[in-house]
Amino acid sequence: MTASATLALSTKDLKKRYGSQVALDGLNLEVPTGIVYGFLGPNGAGKTTTMRLLTGLIRPDQGAIYLMGESFTGANRQLLYNVGALIESPSFYPHLSARDNLRVIGASGKAVTRSRVEEMLELVGLRDRARDKVANYSLGMRQRLGIAVALLNDPALLLLDEPANGLDPAGIVGLRDTLKNLAASGKTVFISSHILPEVQQMADIIGIVAAGRLVSQGPLDELLATQAIVRVKVTPAESAKALELLSALAGDGHVSITDAGGAWLTVRTAAERSTEVNRVLAQAGIFAAGLEAGSDLESLFLQLTQPTAPEQPAGPYAGWYAGAAR
Repeated sequence: MTASATLALSTKDLKKRYGSQVALDGLNLEVPTGIVYGFLGPNGAGKTTTMRLLTGLIRPDQGAIYLMGESFTGANRQLLYNVGALIESPSFYPHLSARDNLRVIGASGKAVTRSRVEEMLELVGLRDRARDKVANYSLGMRQRLGIAVALLNDPALLLLDEPANGLDPAGIVGLRDTLKNLAASGKTVFISSHILPEVQQMADIIGIVAAGRLVSQGPLDELLATQAIVRVKVTPAESAKALELLSALAGDGHVSITDAGGAWLTVRTAAERSTEVNRVLAQAGIFAAGLEAGSDLESLFLQLTQPTAPEQPAGPYAGWYAGAAR
């Protein structure tokens, strides 16, 4: 059985349990060729389980996986020769150098030339430290080396689980540019990340999962167009009153505090209503320290993944989502 040739990766009704715990409950992904796909979800939503299934580390209880249009099962693991992956923490031979790690790892799959090894070291910024033992590498350097391993065989499909983990700001920017360039060259990048602003800058399509199910999937621009917001900053002491006023303006469930430390309130309403938001607060003697209008991935993510409950905690931060359990 095959899937559409225009899809680099897809899943159909993918399910996985760990005992009584449901990790995935009918996941249906569609990842076109030649794009950056942002795979998002709160902790415990099933992202890492999905990554492990896609690379054959575990088997699904039900459903199908398609890689480059071909059904992927335990019997045809050769499909993974065309897939590069960085799942969880990368593992290396600590007593070997970065260069020797790449040579040893490269010998286990398709033939890798010495020039390819040097090219990858240069790409991830480790050329000057290539002779150092990996045991002496920082977390960020290990992560860079893991990305080099994922790219070593020049794969058509790249699966990256939290690739920015441990990277400094310059490294994150470099990673973003590299992944966008890879997609522009025709490769497909599937990236799971908690750094939503970075995903917003690089992803063409996003899929959001919650409780093991896909709750949204589509072109990022189209999804953000449905998420018009106004963000307003007040003092922490004024946040409870501001939340009450803006809830009356926008309706129940349309106001949340997304950054409790700074008392930023997000109002899901048209950007042109920002003046009205400011006026309502000012009439009550609350003067905004900041006001922004537009749309962002964080607000969309919180709207789609925030768990519903019959009772909300009392207090000024009653709408704030602090994340799910693992």
